[in-house]
Amino acid sequence: MEERRITPRWWTREEGDVVRCTLCFRGCTLRSGAAGFCGVRLNARGTLVSPWLGRFCARAVDPIEKKPLAHWRPGTLIYSLGSVGCTMACPFCQNHEIAHPERPEALSRAAAALRPEELALEVRNLGLSSVAFTYNEPTLQAEYILEAAPLLRENGIALVLVTNGVMSEPAAMELLSCTDAANVDLKAFDTERYRRLGGSLDAVKANIASWVRGGVHVELTHLVVPGLVDPGEGFDAMTDWIAALSPSVPLHLSRCFPAWQHFAPPTDTELLYSLADRARGKLRHVHLGNVR
Repeated sequence: MEERRITPRWWTREEGDVVRCTLCFRGCTLRSGAAGFCGVRLNARGTLVSPWLGRFCARAVDPIEKKPLAHWRPGTLIYSLGSVGCTMACPFCQNHEIAHPERPEALSRAAAALRPEELALEVRNLGLSSVAFTYNEPTLQAEYILEAAPLLRENGIALVLVTNGVMSEPAAMELLSCTDAANVDLKAFDTERYRRLGGSLDAVKANIASWVRGGVHVELTHLVVPGLVDPGEGFDAMTDWIAALSPSVPLHLSRCFPAWQHFAPPTDTELLYSLADRARGKLRHVHLGNVR
């Protein structure tokens, strides 16, 4: 019997063969044959398709602290899965080989399909109790995640997302129902800076707030990027906003290193320590990352 394929859910058909994808805040309008900003959702003759749904090119067993999650099942290992594509385009992306591949077809040959029941069995056989969708933007696997979630839960396996947080509100609310923990990248606290990275500050703030209030364990990562991050009023406005949401939300301040299209020197560690001290005046849990 032919295996049933998971198909995209968040889209509408516009005039003629034009479709509109509504998975992320952007709402790409696509003519037949065109791909969205993410590169993995396509218009195939008036139908939105995503050939990468259920296919993964990166798998590993990681310490939970690598996600990073410091206050959710610390000291445990987690099964990690990564696929292809991203809904943002940060020039300093550490995983650009899969988030923005130059030759997706090469990854396609290396990527294996993994049915939801196979995922649950694989994680259980490894003796692990949690799985993370990570490395690239995990919400591009939203339909797969929603199908896998009940099987994971039946097997006592928790679900983690490591995400940029710019999915649409409908997608965020559906994912909230099955997500146990998440690390969300809060990349800046300025609308124009977010726009330059291909994202939306309004979308990520709204989704962080709804997940925190909805009971998801949320930790935030703020990559301190030279030339992008405002270490003055912008940083203070960000930590004020997090504290108003909940001073218990953990914040990871991470050091940036040159990668992909970003060639600035690594973030000065003294700046990281200074920002951490300021944040600790408002937040209960502030951690430093990538400090060697």
